Amino acid sequence: MAVGVTVGFVFAAERRQLILEMVRANGAVSLRELARVVQTSEVTVRRDVRALEAEGLLDRRHGGAVLPGGFTRESGFPQKSHLATAEKTAIADLAAGFVEEGEAVVVGAGTTTQELARRLARVPGLTVVTNSLLVAQALAHANRVEVVMTGGTLRGSNYALVGSGAEQSLHGLRVSRAFLSGSGLTAERGLSTSNMLSASVDRALVQAAAEVVVLADHTKLGTDTMFQTVPTDVITRLVTDEPPPHDDRAATELQALADQGVHISVAGPGAGSGSGPAGVAGGGEAVPPSRRRDVPLPGQRRTHPLGPGQSPGPGQGGPGGPQLRSAVSMGDQATARVADLAPRRR
Repeated sequence: MAVGVTVGFVFAAERRQLILEMVRANGAVSLRELARVVQTSEVTVRRDVRALEAEGLLDRRHGGAVLPGGFTRESGFPQKSHLATAEKTAIADLAAGFVEEGEAVVVGAGTTTQELARRLARVPGLTVVTNSLLVAQALAHANRVEVVMTGGTLRGSNYALVGSGAEQSLHGLRVSRAFLSGSGLTAERGLSTSNMLSASVDRALVQAAAEVVVLADHTKLGTDTMFQTVPTDVITRLVTDEPPPHDDRAATELQALADQGVHISVAGPGAGSGSGPAGVAGGGEAVPPSRRRDVPLPGQRRTHPLGPGQSPGPGQGGPGGPQLRSAVSMGDQATARVADLAPRRR
């Protein structure tokens, strides 16, 4: 059954069969999407998913469900493109606000980064280095954006260039920011993916950037996959969506990431529309607009955020560089629903 097809009232057994078919077809599906398709509440869907997990038919993840053995399985682009579409749009809207005119950035492969690329097409004087055919396609008709493709071998499942050719083409490159997504994100291991070749190229993209911005929707929080791409202490910022109200584990994971010095920017359902309420921090506390800010990273960090026209020094963004602007002060993002979690004092 394809995601996006709605059904009428069904009994529990039929509903669970529909949920199982959706997960089998897509590899992973968020609770929000499951509840929308089977036309019931997330609480009911969560109970159904728990029952199916007890039977060994699927595995639960934060805010969603995956096939058993999801630690090694990776969905292809057709399946991923239908997952958490609203969340990816909100994340892309917010992340685009961190890119300034005249910058040079790298953008990795993925459906969320593809959404970001569509918004970067409006940034004049931008240079985008990517190994993703989908990212390049999204920017192909942007008159004032220069696109630089890596070399490499095409990986058809996600339309990305991988292998030694891709990695070698990134040697000696230096840009201000890298925007990456992956299959899972934990405070313990950082960003990870299910494919070894993709992980290797992502590491090369990270090495080329002064700071690293991870784009991951709430269903990936707490999910760990085979190959680590970005350790937690290298991640400068996470841009994610607001977890469901009852997803305490996702909120705990966000706070754990913040405790390790990662800036957390959360885009809610109202992002970009101007209709959303004030941002809510991971623990549920409302954050007044006047208090939303970027919290300085504790201790020795790999980079400093860069401003437009600044060149990063060796291994960092250069001493004394200005901090990233608060997401709520960035042009079109002024109406985004954002919460920046501050690291707890130890």
